[in-house]
Amino acid sequence: MRTKTIYCLLLALLPLFGSCIREDDFNNSPQGNFEALWKIIDEQYCFLDYKQIDWDAIHNKYQPLITPGMSNDGLFEILGNMLAELKDGHVNLYSSSNMARYWDWYLDYPRNYNEGIIERNYLGRDYRIAGGAKYTILDDNIGYVSYPDFSSGIGNGNLDEILSYLSVCNGLIIDVRNNGGGDLTYATRFAARFTNEKVLTGYIQHKTGKGHNDFSSPAAIYLEPSNSIRWQKPVAVLTNRHSYSATNDFVNSMSCFPNVILVGDKTGGGSGLPFSSELPNGWGVRFSASPHLNAEKQHIEFGIDPDKKVDMSKEDEDNGIDTIIEEARKLLKVNP
Repeated sequence: MRTKTIYCLLLALLPLFGSCIREDDFNNSPQGNFEALWKIIDEQYCFLDYKQIDWDAIHNKYQPLITPGMSNDGLFEILGNMLAELKDGHVNLYSSSNMARYWDWYLDYPRNYNEGIIERNYLGRDYRIAGGAKYTILDDNIGYVSYPDFSSGIGNGNLDEILSYLSVCNGLIIDVRNNGGGDLTYATRFAARFTNEKVLTGYIQHKTGKGHNDFSSPAAIYLEPSNSIRWQKPVAVLTNRHSYSATNDFVNSMSCFPNVILVGDKTGGGSGLPFSSELPNGWGVRFSASPHLNAEKQHIEFGIDPDKKVDMSKEDEDNGIDTIIEEARKLLKVNP
């Protein structure tokens, strides 16, 4: 009888054991949300040691600012400021009414892009459109392709038409300034038109544990050439700090080809696969969580430097001239 009583008591307690708060569970309070966010970064963010960030010290700096009765706006501001210590433009905290990000990632750089000048003085009225790309032939017989968003699809048929039309040109400018990324499939499909052989373009790693240096061995990434029309002449790829995500991958691939030169400003980076998580109050956090390396095993998460650094000059801009396009035209004429 006693054994049966103990057995029944254990059965009654099982639901309580099942609902116990696990080590990584936090309650929906200012302190709980703070600790949850700090731990997510501590265990999943890939660049703490690479950047030599003492994340424990960051915890000690911001934890005293958390109070039980603080407002959601106050909490959001403190959590956003804590994430800004990472100095990473690809780390975002978002609620239903706001998004925190490290704005200096972009604001510390010149914009180096004027869409109005391009539309009026380079594309003009007679440019063509194929998929997400706009293209034309400039008056010095240099082809110009503007691809402002890799979320806009481009098919192999589109690329065949573009490259066939521009085949009479002596060189090609591909403008991906202000292209914030999108679908990597389109970026890869486009890049595959500029190589005749399989090319090693980089490596990728993945988190394998909660430690700051728990990563898989670098896995090689190769780009296969397209089996359709491929461009054989010189190419200049135009970049600025707003070229990131899938665009960063595109620029990295293009940099591996001998007939390509990068012109403009450093890209915005952000090639790693994204990681997303949620705080107890429903706020989301998102950041790159798979380090992407170039063919020399150097990080490209924080941007790719151009071969030729060029900024838009105010004088040129006032006169309707795009300094970066003009420099690319000069380079393509020097290296026909």
